[in-house]
Amino acid sequence: MRVSAKADYAVRAAAELAAAEEGPVKGERLAEAQDIPLQFLEHILLELKHVGIVRARRGAKGGYWLAKPANEITIADIVRAVEGPIAHVQSDPPEMIEYRGNAEHLKEVWIAVRANLRAVLEHVTLADLVSGEMPAVVEELAASPDAWAPR
Repeated sequence: MRVSAKADYAVRAAAELAAAEEGPVKGERLAEAQDIPLQFLEHILLELKHVGIVRARRGAKGGYWLAKPANEITIADIVRAVEGPIAHVQSDPPEMIEYRGNAEHLKEVWIAVRANLRAVLEHVTLADLVSGEMPAVVEELAASPDAWAPR
C-alpha cells in the first residue's frame, strides 16, 4: 500500500488538533508544526471539515478543531475522508472484481489485504496516536523485526 502525501498530511494535521489544549488552531500553526505546505493543508482541512472530522471558524480567534473527541476518530476515518475507500483495486472494491484463469483467486488476496489494513487503521484513534499507546494489534505487528525491513 502506498500512503499518499495527502493522507499522511491529513493524519498529521489531525494529530496536531488532537493534541491542542486551547481553542481553535490556525492553519499556519498546523502547517508549521508538521512542515506541510499551507495551501495544500487548507484543501485537506476543507475535506476533513466537509465530512465532519474538523470544524472551522474564521477571524482573529478562528482556526480549526476536532468535531468530536480524538478517541472517536480513527486513522481510517481520516484516510477515507481524503482518499476514499481503503484498498480499492483499479477504482473498484475487490469483491466486485472477477478474475479468470490462473489469477482467479487474486480476489481473496486483495480482500485479505483490505482486512489487514482495516485491522490497523480502524483501531488506531487520534487519541492513541497522540498518547503513543497503540492497540495491541499495532504493537504486535510493529514489534516484529521483519516489519521494519524495507522491501
